[in-house]
Amino acid sequence: MNPTRVFTIGSNVFREVVRDRILYIIALYALLLSGAVMLIPQIAGGAEDKIILDFGLAAMNVLGLIVAVFVGTGLVNKEIEKRTVLVLIAKPISHSEFITGKHLGLAAVLGALLIAMTAIFLALLQLNQLAYPLDSVLLAVVYLFLQLSLITAIALVLGVFTSTVLATLLCFGIYLMGNLSQDLLEFGRLSKNPAIEQLVRNLYLVLPDLSRLDLKNQAVYGFSALPDAMTLITNAIYGVVYTVLMLAIAIIVFSRREF
Repeated sequence: MNPTRVFTIGSNVFREVVRDRILYIIALYALLLSGAVMLIPQIAGGAEDKIILDFGLAAMNVLGLIVAVFVGTGLVNKEIEKRTVLVLIAKPISHSEFITGKHLGLAAVLGALLIAMTAIFLALLQLNQLAYPLDSVLLAVVYLFLQLSLITAIALVLGVFTSTVLATLLCFGIYLMGNLSQDLLEFGRLSKNPAIEQLVRNLYLVLPDLSRLDLKNQAVYGFSALPDAMTLITNAIYGVVYTVLMLAIAIIVFSRREF
């Protein structure tokens, strides 16, 4: 794999996504957060600090997810529909370089979005003199980036072998089930039905456990509420390994596809 070619593909993806005005999401985030900072104190009854913290992190998650899914599922499909993939593959670019570059380019966009939204978030908290645990908020954003990178890899896998619309729906479904995987596992135990328990266990093994990369709720209550250091490291490694696995699957499927 040639790093220069991967970087070139990633740079093109970054410029293309930014050109599509995707960064206007930053302005939307600023408007939503400004409205929340003005409205929530009037109805919160003294708990506005934690509610605004939770809202700000949740809004980052939702907006980042929209970009990861809607852009990620169309990254390869758009090239196939326009037949530009034939030109790219004809050049000395391997399938692995193509998929990896696409993923890194969109991951860079997501990273830029999160940095900008985090800066706006912290600035508004500071201006309104709201208490916030800086370390835990920043750590939650880092893990949100890992989660969105994983979702991007899943979106690429789905976008390689099915239509953009179906890939988008499947990606949102996987996201929801991935965040509820622990609850599904508990439901299987409570059902006392061996068939349901086995089905749920299989789903748990196959689907990503996205709850391991979600620190929003814990971050609101400060660093002491976060998991221990070993758990954090293990969860981060889990996210990276799962992302690499999804990219490997996307490369295999893409290399076997006939255009």
